Amino acid sequence: MSLASKEEGRTVRTAASHGHDHGPGDGAMDARLWASAGLNTAITAAEVVGGLASGSVSLLSDAAHNASDVMAVVLALWARRLGRRPATARHTYGFRRAEVMAALANAVTLIVVSALIAREAVQRLFHPEPVARGVMLAVALVAFAANVGSVFLLRRHDEDDVNVKSAFLHMAQDALASLAVVAAALLANTAVGPWVDPAAAILVGIVVLRSAVALVWETVSTLLEGAPAGLDVEELAASVATAFGEGRLHHVHVWQAGPGQLLLTGHVTVDGAENAASVQKRLGEIKTFLHERWDVSHATLEPEATPCETNGLLGSWEGAPAPAPAKPDGVSGGKS
Repeated sequence: MSLASKEEGRTVRTAASHGHDHGPGDGAMDARLWASAGLNTAITAAEVVGGLASGSVSLLSDAAHNASDVMAVVLALWARRLGRRPATARHTYGFRRAEVMAALANAVTLIVVSALIAREAVQRLFHPEPVARGVMLAVALVAFAANVGSVFLLRRHDEDDVNVKSAFLHMAQDALASLAVVAAALLANTAVGPWVDPAAAILVGIVVLRSAVALVWETVSTLLEGAPAGLDVEELAASVATAFGEGRLHHVHVWQAGPGQLLLTGHVTVDGAENAASVQKRLGEIKTFLHERWDVSHATLEPEATPCETNGLLGSWEGAPAPAPAKPDGVSGGKS
């Protein structure tokens, strides 16, 4: 289990962090995803029939969310299968980023579905219609139980796996949606009943929208090769300096190729190293430290006996060599 500190309401990786709760293995998680997809397919069918029979817009909204759940799980399974393919000469990092793209697609789908349902619910607020309480309540209770089952199936996932996290969020939010529908059904025969049903649909949409937007930001940040949320690059570099003395880390770049696939490049000063073998040994020790203390999957370190000109923490691209000037017309670059 990762040791983490809390800062401003989010989990922050610190130098004390070590490993993650990776949850079930790939095969076990795939089986849980398939079981969840089956449950949600059955829920969707029941809620569509129940929503049309009872006239409940909140029940139909929950059916729409569950339908998006099925698509989310199938997409997550496809991305996980693609992500396991080995790296190729063209895709040298492998295909783990497909899982990030699947998570982004799921999050965008949630936003679109929430917007469509909110539009229908607002119209129903201005033109309320009675609902059949018995059918609505029975279907909502079954859907709530099934959604809670799906949440328990996916609750133990790797904290860095945004792909499974997106599917889990679908399930957790649908469990909340089903609970709201149950509450709306219990109040259906009261004076406020016709307004509670669409209000419940809007409330669920707001909750779903908040989490979906956060997931969009997280996945877009990964696609833009940003450092993972909560990872303090300055603290990482400071921890290397503390552990290895002269081994100062600079010109650092940290990003994720895919869920749990944290990569790092950087320059390291190796003052006092006598030969290539000692340099290699020191770099190996730093890589092991980065893996064990910061969960860095792969580190590429450039040793420097003398610090480079751009020796700031993040370095600079301005020091890149300029392209060779074009040769004047009529001057051949090859042998005559």
